[in-house]
Amino acid sequence: MNKIILKINGMKCGMCEAHVNNLFRTKLNIKKIKSNHIKNETLIFTNLEISDDSLKNALENSGYTIESIEREDAKKTIFGYR
Repeated sequence: MNKIILKINGMKCGMCEAHVNNLFRTKLNIKKIKSNHIKNETLIFTNLEISDDSLKNALENSGYTIESIEREDAKKTIFGYR
């Protein structure tokens, strides 16, 4: 399982988090995603190979911008992936 860490500008509230999550779910078929507007961060857990351009295009014309993209192996715990 891969973990993609996105730093995103433009999220101001919980509704922004939901909107960002929904954009990635519908455009890239992401199942496990969590956004945090306080940290300006979105975490994606997936086995799919997703290019940086695909991630950026998913937020195109939404008012949100990706500032950085990091990738690492997700660590499995008893509560899920981290």
